[in-house]
Amino acid sequence: MKRFFISRMAAGTRVAGIAALAAILGAATATAKTELTVYTAYENDDLKPYKAAFEKDNPDIVINWVRDSTGVVTAKILAERDNPRADAVWGLAVSSIGVLKTQGLLVPYAPKDLGSIPAKFRDKADPPHWFGNSAWIAAIVYNTIEGARLKIPKPETWEDLTKPAYKGQVIMPNPVSSGTGFLDVSAWLQAFGEAKGWDYMTRLHDNIVRYTHSGSTPATFAGKGEYVVGIAFDVRAARVKEQGAPIEVVFPKEGLGWDMNAFAIVKGTKKLDAAKKLADWAASPTAMKLYGETRAVVAIPKYMTPIKNLPNDLDQRIMANDFDWAAANRDAILKEWTRRFDAKSEPKKN
Repeated sequence: MKRFFISRMAAGTRVAGIAALAAILGAATATAKTELTVYTAYENDDLKPYKAAFEKDNPDIVINWVRDSTGVVTAKILAERDNPRADAVWGLAVSSIGVLKTQGLLVPYAPKDLGSIPAKFRDKADPPHWFGNSAWIAAIVYNTIEGARLKIPKPETWEDLTKPAYKGQVIMPNPVSSGTGFLDVSAWLQAFGEAKGWDYMTRLHDNIVRYTHSGSTPATFAGKGEYVVGIAFDVRAARVKEQGAPIEVVFPKEGLGWDMNAFAIVKGTKKLDAAKKLADWAASPTAMKLYGETRAVVAIPKYMTPIKNLPNDLDQRIMANDFDWAAANRDAILKEWTRRFDAKSEPKKN
């Protein structure tokens, strides 16, 4: 009787153990999440809030960011064409995304709120290969304290930066690695014409101390007073000023370049359904409102809000930008720029 009782207890323990294990495995299966690898050139400041907001609305999906400068991200996707590692790109310059489109590396998809996005902020194809969500805009960052100390006046135009007073005091991004650098070069070529654009850059090069790989660095260095002038972009300039740097932000009138932060699904993703959910969210009113908190220009204008230290009419100041031309000529432009000016570039990262 005693032996029978112990046997029954052991059997009951085994059954309970199996049931508990099944419950654990079932819970693990139920809570398994899809992980999306998302390549981006967004500012580091933006990654955490975008991820948190999306994952709150889509608790079954996790974003794993891979962040680098625009040129680096573009080169990675091109190099990985036969074995894609990214599921989507979110926050990459549309001038670079256009290159990926021509190479057949993107999945056409129309997100649910595409109809609310103006034509100039999306691919012309139907369905589109990409859509834009916000813009970043060329700017000059001028350090007032260092400028006064060195008797260097505040520049008002791009042409001002070629004057002798600025020699050795201008820093700008390298267009090969930086989307900000490329939007500057592309804008000068479009606004001035190719011959005059290259002539302008040659004269500007005489005053450049170095070309940085990051589009944010020139604003940061000018804010610290390491150089009087940084050729930068609106959002980073505003944030540097907000942090207390003694700077003024200048938006030249003779050709104000800009580019779009765009979204696209990478061809070859094995998580297409989740990537489409991310696309839907990135084009949604919720996302547009979030972009509007830190961007002066948003794809859907009604979600734009005043940004401290930036003018409220930047969307009216930007030049007409031919992104198709920029994408089609990107390789040739960068090759010529490198031939002429690369000697002052920062050493490449290993």
